[in-house]
Amino acid sequence: MGRDRGLKCRQCRREGEKLFLKGDRCYTPKCSIEKEAKPPGDQPKRWRSRKTPYVVRLREKQKLRRIYGIRERQFKNYVLLAKTGKEAARDALPSILERRLDSVIYRSGFAASRTQARQLISHGHFEINGRRVDIPSYLVNEGDVISVKESRLSWVKEIAAENKGRTFPNWLEKDDEALKIQVIGRPSPEDVDYTINYDQIIEFYSR
Repeated sequence: MGRDRGLKCRQCRREGEKLFLKGDRCYTPKCSIEKEAKPPGDQPKRWRSRKTPYVVRLREKQKLRRIYGIRERQFKNYVLLAKTGKEAARDALPSILERRLDSVIYRSGFAASRTQARQLISHGHFEINGRRVDIPSYLVNEGDVISVKESRLSWVKEIAAENKGRTFPNWLEKDDEALKIQVIGRPSPEDVDYTINYDQIIEFYSR
């Protein structure tokens, strides 16, 4: 299963809540959830109400996968990676996802959405420890310094100014003037502001 390239608002309606896939639009009355919260399609109500344990776990997995915009195979690999560490899988999984470079750029306010963050990274706007990195799935580590390429400073500065009010994670340290981010720790489950049942996701891949 590849990445869902359908309408972003349709994905939010399918999960029944805001996934914040379209940046600033999600915070305005234009958000589709504000207008029409019912799932897309013409399925009968009886079909929609069938909440078997499998369906509940599937929907939880799909919701998290869509939030981070990750392909199914890659998402499954993250779950397997979370299960192999010393930390509990339900705590390790959100930490891995938040350490993705596209997620760090989004959380820092250098992009309006994770989709925009992936585009900026792929186009070579960012460097890590002085070396150009164009892989959105790159996992940052403690001590890494993320900076904006000098030739792209003015463009990213405009985007950062528009997202200045975004809540900043305490495991990152940001220099607004130089547009630099330093990783000073590792994200914990408390740093993730999504209502996700990670146990159900782990159980989905353990069946």
